[in-house]
Amino acid sequence: MMSRFKLSFTGDYLDTDGSVKVGDIGLDMLAATGYIETSFLRDQQPTHGDDTYWDRLYSLEITPRHVAQANGIVIFRPWVKSSAFLNGAENLLVLARAGAGYDKIDISACTANDVVVFNAPDTLTHSTASAAFTLLLALAKKLLLQQALVHSGRWDRQPEFMGDDLIGKTLGIIGLGKTGAELARLVAPFHMNIVSYSPSADPLQAEALGVQLVDLDSLLCASDFVSLHCRLEERTRGMLGKRELSLLKSTAYLINVGRGELIHEQSLIQLLREEKIAGAGLDVFETEPLPVDHSLLALKNVILTPHWLPSTHRAAHATRDVIIRNVIRVAQGLAPQNVVNPEVLQRSGFRAKLARFAVNRT
Repeated sequence: MMSRFKLSFTGDYLDTDGSVKVGDIGLDMLAATGYIETSFLRDQQPTHGDDTYWDRLYSLEITPRHVAQANGIVIFRPWVKSSAFLNGAENLLVLARAGAGYDKIDISACTANDVVVFNAPDTLTHSTASAAFTLLLALAKKLLLQQALVHSGRWDRQPEFMGDDLIGKTLGIIGLGKTGAELARLVAPFHMNIVSYSPSADPLQAEALGVQLVDLDSLLCASDFVSLHCRLEERTRGMLGKRELSLLKSTAYLINVGRGELIHEQSLIQLLREEKIAGAGLDVFETEPLPVDHSLLALKNVILTPHWLPSTHRAAHATRDVIIRNVIRVAQGLAPQNVVNPEVLQRSGFRAKLARFAVNRT
Protein backbone atom coordinates (compact mmCIF):
# COMPACT_ATOMS: atom_id res chain seq x y z
CA MET A 1 0.00 0.00 0.00
CA MET A 2 1.40 3.38 -1.03
CA SER A 3 2.12 6.19 1.43
CA ARG A 4 0.73 9.53 0.31
CA PHE A 5 3.34 12.30 0.05
CA LYS A 6 1.98 15.83 0.45
CA LEU A 7 3.93 18.39 -1.58
CA SER A 8 3.25 22.13 -1.40
CA PHE A 9 4.46 24.79 -3.80
CA THR A 10 4.86 28.32 -2.45
CA GLY A 11 2.04 30.64 -3.41
CA ASP A 12 4.23 32.99 -5.43
CA TYR A 13 4.02 30.47 -8.27
CA LEU A 14 0.42 31.56 -8.78
CA ASP A 15 -1.40 34.39 -10.52
CA THR A 16 -4.40 36.17 -9.03
CA ASP A 17 -6.78 33.68 -10.69
CA GLY A 18 -4.98 30.72 -9.12
CA SER A 19 -3.25 29.59 -12.29
CA VAL A 20 0.46 28.82 -12.36
CA LYS A 21 2.12 31.98 -13.65
CA VAL A 22 5.54 30.61 -14.64
CA GLY A 23 4.60 27.79 -17.01
CA ASP A 24 4.78 24.03 -16.59
CA ILE A 25 6.17 23.11 -13.15
CA GLY A 26 5.60 19.37 -13.54
CA LEU A 27 2.27 18.92 -11.76
CA ASP A 28 1.18 16.22 -14.24
CA MET A 29 4.41 14.28 -13.75
CA LEU A 30 3.97 14.36 -9.99
CA ALA A 31 0.31 13.30 -10.20
CA ALA A 32 1.27 10.39 -12.47
CA THR A 33 3.16 8.76 -9.60
CA GLY A 34 -0.10 8.03 -7.85
CA TYR A 35 1.32 8.83 -4.42
CA ILE A 36 2.30 12.52 -4.59
CA GLU A 37 -0.47 14.97 -3.77
CA THR A 38 0.27 18.59 -4.74
CA SER A 39 -1.12 21.86 -3.43
CA PHE A 40 -0.14 25.52 -3.14
CA LEU A 41 0.33 27.76 -0.12
CA ARG A 42 -2.71 29.84 -1.01
CA ASP A 43 -2.16 32.45 1.68
CA GLN A 44 0.94 33.50 -0.30
CA GLN A 45 -1.02 33.88 -3.54
CA PRO A 46 -1.62 37.36 -5.01
CA THR A 47 -5.24 38.48 -4.89
CA HIS A 48 -7.22 40.96 -6.94
CA GLY A 49 -7.08 44.45 -5.52
CA ASP A 50 -4.10 43.82 -3.24
CA ASP A 51 -1.59 46.29 -4.63
CA THR A 52 0.73 45.74 -1.68
CA TYR A 53 1.42 42.11 -2.62
CA TRP A 54 4.16 42.95 -5.08
CA ASP A 55 5.89 45.09 -2.47
CA ARG A 56 5.84 42.08 -0.13
CA LEU A 57 6.80 39.49 -2.76
CA TYR A 58 10.40 39.05 -1.62
CA SER A 59 9.53 39.12 2.09
CA LEU A 60 7.07 36.20 2.09
CA GLU A 61 7.89 33.53 4.69
CA ILE A 62 7.22 29.89 5.40
CA THR A 63 5.23 29.58 8.64
CA PRO A 64 4.79 26.78 11.21
CA ARG A 65 1.38 26.07 9.69
CA HIS A 66 2.95 25.52 6.29
CA VAL A 67 5.53 23.20 7.83
CA ALA A 68 2.87 21.19 9.64
CA GLN A 69 0.73 20.49 6.59
CA ALA A 70 3.37 19.22 4.16
CA ASN A 71 5.92 16.47 3.67
CA GLY A 72 7.74 18.62 1.15
CA ILE A 73 7.72 22.27 0.07
CA VAL A 74 9.05 23.68 -3.20
CA ILE A 75 10.44 27.14 -2.50
CA PHE A 76 10.34 29.82 -5.20
CA ARG A 77 11.00 33.13 -3.39
CA PRO A 78 9.90 32.94 0.28
CA TRP A 79 12.20 32.92 3.29
CA VAL A 80 12.57 29.87 5.50
CA LYS A 81 13.60 31.23 8.89
CA SER A 82 14.09 29.37 12.15
CA SER A 83 10.65 30.66 13.18
CA ALA A 84 9.12 28.27 10.64
CA PHE A 85 10.04 25.41 12.98
CA LEU A 86 8.55 26.80 16.20
CA ASN A 87 6.31 23.72 16.38
CA GLY A 88 8.95 21.34 15.06
CA ALA A 89 8.71 19.47 11.76
CA GLU A 90 7.21 16.08 12.46
CA ASN A 91 5.88 15.71 8.92
CA LEU A 92 8.14 17.94 6.84
CA LEU A 93 10.92 15.95 5.21
CA VAL A 94 12.28 18.07 2.35
CA LEU A 95 12.61 21.62 1.07
CA ALA A 96 13.27 21.92 -2.65
CA ARG A 97 14.81 25.24 -3.67
CA ALA A 98 13.79 26.02 -7.24
CA GLY A 99 17.10 27.62 -8.15
CA ALA A 100 20.72 27.66 -7.08
CA GLY A 101 20.77 30.22 -4.24
CA TYR A 102 19.62 29.21 -0.78
CA ASP A 103 20.73 32.20 1.30
CA LYS A 104 17.09 32.82 2.31
CA ILE A 105 16.85 29.38 3.94
CA ASP A 106 18.09 28.81 7.49
CA ILE A 107 20.03 25.65 6.76
CA SER A 108 21.00 25.03 10.39
CA ALA A 109 17.37 25.18 11.48
CA CYS A 110 16.40 22.74 8.73
CA THR A 111 19.09 20.29 9.81
CA ALA A 112 18.14 20.57 13.48
CA ASN A 113 14.57 19.68 12.51
CA ASP A 114 15.57 16.74 10.30
CA VAL A 115 14.62 18.45 7.03
CA VAL A 116 16.81 17.90 3.98
CA VAL A 117 17.32 20.82 1.59
CA PHE A 118 18.28 20.43 -2.05
CA ASN A 119 18.64 22.94 -4.85
CA ALA A 120 19.09 23.06 -8.62
CA PRO A 121 22.69 24.28 -8.79
CA ASP A 122 23.44 23.85 -12.48
CA THR A 123 20.23 24.75 -14.26
CA LEU A 124 20.85 28.51 -14.16
CA THR A 125 24.61 28.43 -14.76
CA HIS A 126 24.54 29.40 -18.43
CA SER A 127 21.54 31.72 -18.19
CA THR A 128 23.09 33.61 -15.27
CA ALA A 129 26.46 33.94 -16.99
CA SER A 130 24.83 35.00 -20.25
CA ALA A 131 22.74 37.56 -18.33
CA ALA A 132 25.97 39.10 -17.03
CA PHE A 133 27.40 39.02 -20.55
CA THR A 134 24.27 40.71 -21.89
CA LEU A 135 24.69 43.56 -19.43
CA LEU A 136 28.40 43.76 -20.20
CA LEU A 137 27.76 44.17 -23.93
CA ALA A 138 24.86 46.55 -23.43
CA LEU A 139 27.00 48.79 -21.22
CA ALA A 140 29.99 48.67 -23.55
CA LYS A 141 27.85 49.59 -26.58
CA LYS A 142 25.81 52.18 -24.61
CA LEU A 143 22.73 50.36 -25.83
CA LEU A 144 20.05 52.07 -23.73
CA LEU A 145 21.51 55.54 -24.27
CA GLN A 146 21.53 54.98 -28.02
CA GLN A 147 17.96 53.72 -27.90
CA ALA A 148 16.99 56.91 -26.07
CA LEU A 149 18.41 58.96 -28.97
CA VAL A 150 16.07 57.20 -31.38
CA HIS A 151 13.06 57.74 -29.14
CA SER A 152 13.89 61.41 -28.71
CA GLY A 153 14.74 61.96 -32.38
CA ARG A 154 18.17 63.32 -31.43
CA TRP A 155 20.29 61.55 -34.03
CA ASP A 156 22.51 64.66 -34.04
CA ARG A 157 23.88 63.50 -30.66
CA GLN A 158 25.33 60.24 -32.01
CA PRO A 159 28.98 61.18 -31.31
CA GLU A 160 28.21 61.74 -27.62
CA PHE A 161 27.21 58.11 -27.15
CA MET A 162 29.85 56.13 -28.97
CA GLY A 163 30.33 52.67 -27.47
CA ASP A 164 33.40 50.48 -27.42
CA ASP A 165 34.54 46.97 -28.24
CA LEU A 166 35.65 44.39 -25.71
CA ILE A 167 38.92 43.45 -27.39
CA GLY A 168 41.82 44.18 -25.08
CA LYS A 169 39.58 45.24 -22.18
CA THR A 170 39.99 43.63 -18.76
CA LEU A 171 37.14 41.69 -17.19
CA GLY A 172 37.29 41.06 -13.46
CA ILE A 173 35.21 38.12 -12.26
CA ILE A 174 34.56 37.96 -8.53
CA GLY A 175 33.86 34.30 -7.81
CA LEU A 176 35.17 31.75 -10.30
CA GLY A 177 32.57 29.12 -9.52
CA LYS A 178 30.19 27.68 -12.08
CA THR A 179 28.66 30.93 -13.36
CA GLY A 180 31.95 32.82 -13.16
CA ALA A 181 33.71 30.11 -15.15
CA GLU A 182 30.88 30.05 -17.68
CA LEU A 183 31.20 33.81 -18.15
CA ALA A 184 34.93 33.37 -18.80
CA ARG A 185 34.09 30.82 -21.49
CA LEU A 186 31.49 33.11 -23.07
CA VAL A 187 33.85 36.08 -23.38
CA ALA A 188 36.81 34.03 -24.66
CA PRO A 189 36.11 34.80 -28.36
CA PHE A 190 36.13 38.54 -27.57
CA HIS A 191 39.83 38.49 -26.61
CA MET A 192 39.47 40.16 -23.24
CA ASN A 193 42.02 39.95 -20.46
CA ILE A 194 40.33 38.06 -17.63
CA VAL A 195 41.30 38.27 -13.96
CA SER A 196 39.45 36.76 -11.03
CA TYR A 197 39.30 37.05 -7.28
CA SER A 198 38.17 33.67 -5.99
CA PRO A 199 39.95 32.36 -2.88
CA SER A 200 38.73 28.79 -3.36
CA ALA A 201 39.38 28.60 -7.10
CA ASP A 202 41.48 25.80 -8.56
CA PRO A 203 44.57 27.44 -10.14
CA LEU A 204 44.72 24.76 -12.83
CA GLN A 205 41.10 25.33 -13.79
CA ALA A 206 41.68 29.09 -13.88
CA GLU A 207 44.71 28.61 -16.12
CA ALA A 208 42.71 26.37 -18.45
CA LEU A 209 40.10 29.13 -18.72
CA GLY A 210 42.74 31.74 -19.45
CA VAL A 211 42.02 33.49 -16.15
CA GLN A 212 44.65 35.06 -13.91
CA LEU A 213 43.89 34.80 -10.19
CA VAL A 214 44.54 38.02 -8.27
CA ASP A 215 43.58 39.65 -4.97
CA LEU A 216 40.42 41.74 -4.78
CA ASP A 217 42.10 45.14 -4.71
CA SER A 218 44.20 44.31 -7.77
CA LEU A 219 41.11 43.16 -9.64
CA LEU A 220 39.19 46.33 -8.86
CA CYS A 221 42.06 48.58 -9.88
CA ALA A 222 42.74 46.79 -13.16
CA SER A 223 39.29 45.94 -14.50
CA ASP A 224 37.25 47.74 -17.12
CA PHE A 225 34.27 45.53 -16.22
CA VAL A 226 33.68 43.83 -12.87
CA SER A 227 31.09 41.06 -12.60
CA LEU A 228 30.00 39.46 -9.32
CA HIS A 229 29.43 35.70 -9.21
CA CYS A 230 30.05 34.73 -5.60
CA ARG A 231 27.60 33.25 -3.13
CA LEU A 232 26.09 35.50 -0.47
CA GLU A 233 27.63 34.50 2.87
CA GLU A 234 28.66 36.44 5.95
CA ARG A 235 32.18 36.86 4.56
CA THR A 236 30.89 38.20 1.23
CA ARG A 237 28.04 40.39 2.51
CA GLY A 238 28.95 43.99 1.67
CA MET A 239 32.30 42.89 0.24
CA LEU A 240 32.25 45.85 -2.14
CA GLY A 241 31.98 48.76 0.24
CA LYS A 242 32.96 52.38 -0.13
CA ARG A 243 36.71 51.66 0.03
CA GLU A 244 36.57 48.82 -2.49
CA LEU A 245 34.31 50.68 -4.93
CA SER A 246 36.61 53.71 -4.81
CA LEU A 247 39.35 51.57 -6.37
CA LEU A 248 37.42 51.21 -9.63
CA LYS A 249 38.52 53.18 -12.67
CA SER A 250 36.38 56.15 -13.64
CA THR A 251 35.78 54.31 -16.93
CA ALA A 252 34.79 51.00 -15.29
CA TYR A 253 31.43 49.27 -15.24
CA LEU A 254 30.05 47.10 -12.44
CA ILE A 255 27.73 44.16 -13.12
CA ASN A 256 25.79 42.22 -10.48
CA VAL A 257 23.55 39.24 -11.24
CA GLY A 258 24.37 37.54 -7.92
CA ARG A 259 22.89 39.11 -4.80
CA GLY A 260 22.30 42.78 -4.05
CA GLU A 261 23.77 42.47 -0.56
CA LEU A 262 27.23 41.81 -1.99
CA ILE A 263 27.53 45.57 -2.64
CA HIS A 264 27.06 48.53 -0.30
CA GLU A 265 24.33 50.04 -2.43
CA GLN A 266 24.42 53.62 -1.17
CA SER A 267 28.16 53.82 -1.84
CA LEU A 268 27.57 52.55 -5.36
CA ILE A 269 24.79 55.09 -5.93
CA GLN A 270 27.08 57.90 -4.82
CA LEU A 271 29.80 56.81 -7.25
CA LEU A 272 27.31 56.54 -10.10
CA ARG A 273 25.70 59.88 -9.31
CA GLU A 274 29.10 61.60 -9.24
CA GLU A 275 30.16 59.66 -12.38
CA LYS A 276 33.24 58.31 -10.62
CA ILE A 277 32.57 55.07 -12.47
CA ALA A 278 31.09 54.81 -15.95
CA GLY A 279 28.01 52.80 -15.08
CA ALA A 280 26.47 49.60 -13.79
CA GLY A 281 24.21 46.75 -14.81
CA LEU A 282 22.18 45.39 -11.89
CA ASP A 283 19.70 42.54 -11.74
CA VAL A 284 19.70 42.34 -7.93
CA PHE A 285 19.31 44.86 -5.13
CA GLU A 286 19.49 45.22 -1.36
CA THR A 287 15.71 45.72 -1.26
CA GLU A 288 13.52 43.75 -3.66
CA PRO A 289 11.32 44.67 -5.38
CA LEU A 290 13.16 47.94 -5.96
CA PRO A 291 10.91 50.79 -4.67
CA VAL A 292 9.59 53.00 -7.46
CA ASP A 293 11.15 56.06 -5.81
CA HIS A 294 14.57 54.45 -5.39
CA SER A 295 17.63 56.59 -6.16
CA LEU A 296 18.92 54.10 -8.74
CA LEU A 297 15.93 54.81 -10.97
CA ALA A 298 16.97 58.44 -11.38
CA LEU A 299 20.37 57.53 -12.82
CA LYS A 300 21.01 57.34 -16.55
CA ASN A 301 24.23 55.36 -16.35
CA VAL A 302 22.67 52.15 -15.03
CA ILE A 303 20.76 49.26 -16.57
CA LEU A 304 18.27 47.75 -14.13
CA THR A 305 16.43 44.44 -14.47
CA PRO A 306 14.01 42.89 -11.92
CA HIS A 307 15.99 39.90 -10.57
CA TRP A 308 14.73 38.02 -13.59
CA LEU A 309 17.30 38.41 -16.37
CA PRO A 310 18.73 34.88 -15.93
CA SER A 311 15.21 33.39 -15.95
CA THR A 312 14.69 31.71 -19.31
CA HIS A 313 12.36 29.03 -20.65
CA ARG A 314 15.27 26.59 -20.99
CA ALA A 315 16.48 27.21 -17.44
CA ALA A 316 12.93 26.92 -16.06
CA HIS A 317 12.40 23.56 -17.75
CA ALA A 318 15.74 22.29 -16.49
CA THR A 319 14.95 23.45 -12.95
CA ARG A 320 11.54 21.80 -13.10
CA ASP A 321 13.13 18.49 -14.10
CA VAL A 322 15.63 18.63 -11.22
CA ILE A 323 12.87 19.42 -8.73
CA ILE A 324 10.53 16.71 -9.99
CA ARG A 325 13.21 14.02 -10.16
CA ASN A 326 14.41 14.67 -6.63
CA VAL A 327 10.99 15.10 -5.05
CA ILE A 328 10.04 11.71 -6.49
CA ARG A 329 13.20 10.24 -4.97
CA VAL A 330 12.27 11.55 -1.53
CA ALA A 331 8.67 10.39 -1.94
CA GLN A 332 10.12 6.91 -2.54
CA GLY A 333 12.19 7.01 0.63
CA LEU A 334 15.46 7.89 -1.12
CA ALA A 335 17.77 10.82 -0.41
CA PRO A 336 17.71 13.55 -3.08
CA GLN A 337 20.68 14.74 -5.09
CA ASN A 338 22.18 18.25 -4.72
CA VAL A 339 21.75 18.22 -0.94
CA VAL A 340 23.04 21.42 0.67
CA ASN A 341 22.93 20.12 4.26
CA PRO A 342 24.41 16.59 3.87
CA GLU A 343 24.89 16.21 7.63
CA VAL A 344 21.12 15.74 7.96
CA LEU A 345 21.29 12.47 6.03
CA GLN A 346 22.79 10.64 9.01
CA ARG A 347 20.37 11.96 11.60
CA SER A 348 18.08 9.31 13.03
CA GLY A 349 15.05 11.61 12.95
CA PHE A 350 15.49 12.33 9.27
CA ARG A 351 16.09 8.68 8.42
CA ALA A 352 12.93 7.66 10.27
CA LYS A 353 10.84 10.22 8.37
CA LEU A 354 12.36 9.16 5.06
CA ALA A 355 11.73 5.47 5.75
CA ARG A 356 7.98 6.07 5.91
CA PHE A 357 7.92 6.47 2.13
CA ALA A 358 10.09 3.52 1.10
CA VAL A 359 6.86 1.59 0.40
CA ASN A 360 6.31 3.83 -2.66
CA ARG A 361 9.24 2.18 -4.46
CA THR A 362 7.26 -0.99 -5.04
